[in-house]
Amino acid sequence: MQTSIWEMLAMILYLVLVVGVGVYFFVKSKSNDNGEKEYFLGGRNMGGWVAALSAGASDMSAWVLMGLPGSIYLLGIGQIWISVGLLIGTFAAWIFIAPRLRRYSIRANDSITIPQFLTNRFMSKNIALQVISAIVFAVVYCIYSASSIVACGDLFNTVLGINKSVAMVTATVVIVVYTFLGGFNAVCWTDFFQGLLMLAALMIAPIIAVITLHSPGFVAPSANVGEHYYNILSSGSFDKKSIADILSGLGWGLGYAGMPHILIRYISVKSEKEMRKSQIVGCAWILIILIMASVVGIVGRQFLGDSLVESKSQSLVFVKMVREVFRFAPFVVGVLLSAILAASMSTADSQLLASSSAFASDVYKPLIRKKASNSEMMWAGRIMVIAIAIIAFFIANNPECKGIMALVECAWAGFGSSFGPVIILALYWKRFTYSGAVAGMVTGFAVDAVWYTFLSESTGIYEIIPGFICGMLAAIIVSLISKAPSKDVCDLFEESKKPID
Repeated sequence: MQTSIWEMLAMILYLVLVVGVGVYFFVKSKSNDNGEKEYFLGGRNMGGWVAALSAGASDMSAWVLMGLPGSIYLLGIGQIWISVGLLIGTFAAWIFIAPRLRRYSIRANDSITIPQFLTNRFMSKNIALQVISAIVFAVVYCIYSASSIVACGDLFNTVLGINKSVAMVTATVVIVVYTFLGGFNAVCWTDFFQGLLMLAALMIAPIIAVITLHSPGFVAPSANVGEHYYNILSSGSFDKKSIADILSGLGWGLGYAGMPHILIRYISVKSEKEMRKSQIVGCAWILIILIMASVVGIVGRQFLGDSLVESKSQSLVFVKMVREVFRFAPFVVGVLLSAILAASMSTADSQLLASSSAFASDVYKPLIRKKASNSEMMWAGRIMVIAIAIIAFFIANNPECKGIMALVECAWAGFGSSFGPVIILALYWKRFTYSGAVAGMVTGFAVDAVWYTFLSESTGIYEIIPGFICGMLAAIIVSLISKAPSKDVCDLFEESKKPID
């Protein structure tokens, strides 16, 4: 009982901290006249460290502390291919997308959302692309945010014995409050601290567990692993299943080009100098996080044995390891387990803000209130934050909900397939057209949805791969058969290559 009290105290203090950050930036915003740009983009004034850790934390949701270690704990290191794919994708995004997107978005009429950038990149007055993007945002972010709410519910239910529905309501309210009040600044600064907490937790827990394993008097429980547990090929040989697992894992890397809540961090960096700093910090952070998350799964199987296999609770390997290692320091347990809250909230807050900014800037103002003031735009965004959060909660609380990893997989593929090809072509192909962008986005999303519904289980191939490929092909083909971009659009493309501060 005492342990629960100390653990709860640590988590309550953590929740108070993040809400406090939201209140701080809400008060600060009262004296700021940047309005929409400040609330949705932080005034393009993010430092390198904050932008990097915010991008990383908003990317690495609770699956990195529960889903990935759990899969490796149960099935072996053949599950690391998702980590490899994400690592390659992160490095490629920071190197090839981040600096180019920042420059291009500034020159493209100072765009503050991804749909805005795509429209302004073509110098188009047609808002079809903005509206389609906003619809995709709303649908996918409801699913994505639901995964974070489920993770919070699982944590409070497992660790503290709180009713899962009550726990999810609590988490949803906290996320909404600091996002609603503080906007982009609050989200980025909370993500910064959350990123540090995630890093510390993943570094400390497995290292102490390994030390404990080799300490005198400690008897490790039995671990009856399969014969292929330590084989990077999931089936033990280079067969159809192993190939499908490798391709699907690597396919996760394609998603980085299409994640609006991550892309917006690149846009927010205040200078070329800070961008270079962000690239180094962001790549180093993700490398350590993914390695240590994988180590948690491997060490967890030796440290905990088969205790989580029969109960099918492998996602709790990090939770159980932390509680066992620090059983005499319950407050430390609470602090380290707050890393799961950090992972969940850092992703959910980013998603809520990205969807609200898309609605306010790309739907509300152009379609509903063309003369909307900055203040009105911010309130439209805040209302959307609440609406998305409510829908996400009901998805998370649905008895048919398939769990954290399934929700994340679905949402990640949806964004990667629809936005990924379009963003890459927009940044690197001068001949790319507005019609091509619309075709690529619609095709990628549609193919992803069809593959997920009918072919994903039978083929074993992650739906992002066919969705991304078909979206890319559609965008290229339609661009080639449609009218070439104007000279002004081509000049803007060339100008975007030049550094800007």
